[in-house]
Amino acid sequence: VLRITVPSWRRDIDGEADLVEEIVRIYGYDQIPSVALDRNTAVARPARSLAQRRVANARRALAARGMSEAVTWSFLPRAQAELFGGGSSELILVNPISSDLDAMRPSVLPNLISAVGRNVDRGMANIALFEVGPQYSDDTQSGQATVAAGVRRGDYTVRNWAGSARAVDAFDVKADALAVLAECGAPISSLQVTTSAPDWYHPGRSGVLALGPKNVLAAFGELHPRVLRALDVDGPLVGFEVNLDSIPAAKLKSSRNRPPYDVSDLPAVERDFAFVVDDAIAAAAIVRAVHGGDKKLISGVEVFDLYAGKGIPEGQKSIAILVRLQPTEKTLTDNEIDDVSQKIIAAVNKATGATLRG
Repeated sequence: VLRITVPSWRRDIDGEADLVEEIVRIYGYDQIPSVALDRNTAVARPARSLAQRRVANARRALAARGMSEAVTWSFLPRAQAELFGGGSSELILVNPISSDLDAMRPSVLPNLISAVGRNVDRGMANIALFEVGPQYSDDTQSGQATVAAGVRRGDYTVRNWAGSARAVDAFDVKADALAVLAECGAPISSLQVTTSAPDWYHPGRSGVLALGPKNVLAAFGELHPRVLRALDVDGPLVGFEVNLDSIPAAKLKSSRNRPPYDVSDLPAVERDFAFVVDDAIAAAAIVRAVHGGDKKLISGVEVFDLYAGKGIPEGQKSIAILVRLQPTEKTLTDNEIDDVSQKIIAAVNKATGATLRG
């Protein structure tokens, strides 16, 4: 039995574990033999949880797209929090580190926008920042979410001898959000695009990616000029938010049921279609309808043109798509290609009311 009196200046000693640590330090860590822990299997189980892996995957995906990671405070001024749907009394700090950082952030975006403003003041023109961290909707455990958010400003491609510069737009941050979702295992082919973005986005230049009306995975688009004026940042800015906690976990599949990887060595066939459709119809609806025309042969669908004007009735638009047919058993004949084309036209007409442009 040891009776030990802790010196008054050793305020770090509190309990038996701290005393054991002191004895081991004096005795020497090198004197302690290394002993492997017992485990049930020869293959170690993953140490990181699914949520931890998603954070790492999101960071890697955004860094690969040329964005720089930022680490900002989890709190901000209450006036800024109110711009992003926060600022409620339960999220106001009692003892903030600064009088102007008194609210927990309801979104990661405002701190990133402020960081962009500081970089612009120092002469930076083209900026792409992202952060993966928590945001808070209320003071409960379920009110905290892990979000990957990012903002872009300036030119996406700089001017050079081969062409002019192109400014960032909503489609660039949509691609950022999709890259995060794909890296985290979200079912990309099942995502729906709607225009119901939060109020801090531009109402006509934004959207959300969802798996249904109640499961919104991401929001993206141009940030509202009203918000940028309140934060004293020159726009335009585009941004995105991906809720990593809302991504459904992938279903485990047995390797015994996995079909063998099959690559066809037959030449693919590409055909272009131009459909005239109402302005309210999204291009994604046409793409989904085309995939349903022949799921076995159609291997890819791409939108490559959008036109409205002379020759197109008012209130309508022309959407041109490229459809790739990939046979697996034999080369397609002209009649077979025509049959698939008619199936595609019929499927698009049934789903959207679109007609083939003459």
